[in-house]
Amino acid sequence: MFEKNLLASKRILVTGGGSGLGAAMARRFVELGADLVICGRRLELLEQTAARLRDDFGAHVKAIRCDIRDGASVDAMMDEVWREAPLDVLVNNAAATFIAQTEHLSFRAADAILAPTLHGAMYCTLAAGKRWIEGKHKGVVLSILSTSTITGRAFTVPSAMAKSAVLAMTRSLAVEWGPKGIRTVAIAPGPFPTAGATGQLRPEGRDEGPAARNPLGRVGEHGELANLASFLISDQAGYINGEMVVQDGGAHLRGSGAEDLLQWTDAQWEKQRATRKS
Repeated sequence: MFEKNLLASKRILVTGGGSGLGAAMARRFVELGADLVICGRRLELLEQTAARLRDDFGAHVKAIRCDIRDGASVDAMMDEVWREAPLDVLVNNAAATFIAQTEHLSFRAADAILAPTLHGAMYCTLAAGKRWIEGKHKGVVLSILSTSTITGRAFTVPSAMAKSAVLAMTRSLAVEWGPKGIRTVAIAPGPFPTAGATGQLRPEGRDEGPAARNPLGRVGEHGELANLASFLISDQAGYINGEMVVQDGGAHLRGSGAEDLLQWTDAQWEKQRATRKS
């Protein structure tokens, strides 16, 4: 399945591609022959990631600074990308989240999660889809979601809402855009530790951690998610449309993953709020 040139004909944009799971997917895509574009808000980080990929694989990797929370910036980025060549694949990876008691969320805090996770994914999807349809060009949209789309998730309500909305978009566009040659698919990862997300979701004071509660007794490896993503965007998965593949070791079958937070004291929550404000 993972032939050396599996993605050789693909031009792929990964949002939030400078670090974490985005960078892991980007690396695997390039390894399989893809032409790559990565975007995010921190250009220095993007350029560092792009340089490593060029050095390691001799690949064509373009880094673009873009705040996907702003529709005009997304449109400008897509114009820049299309001036060189059309995209074949969009990976909606960029997102934000943190744990909080929902009644203590300010409107601004909720928007800080909804803006990149929901609005950013929608803006990028609309911008790519419009150009694909106008150019009669086939495309694939892969969105990285979470198992909160199945179980809900206490204490990360804006994220669960946003991811569920993007799943609705995935299923809806599978029908609307499928006849135009555009597939929409998604992955719901379980615990795949990254520096950014782990710091927000696993602060000091939580229980023994996701590995101990996982039926397989471990967390996911970045390469496992990158391989699944590579398959779903490839022509080998050409008959998969509108589906979300869960990759969590079966963890969501035991609960949402937030149950330990129900036992937190007011003092623990106050410490968490202070950490987020600092």
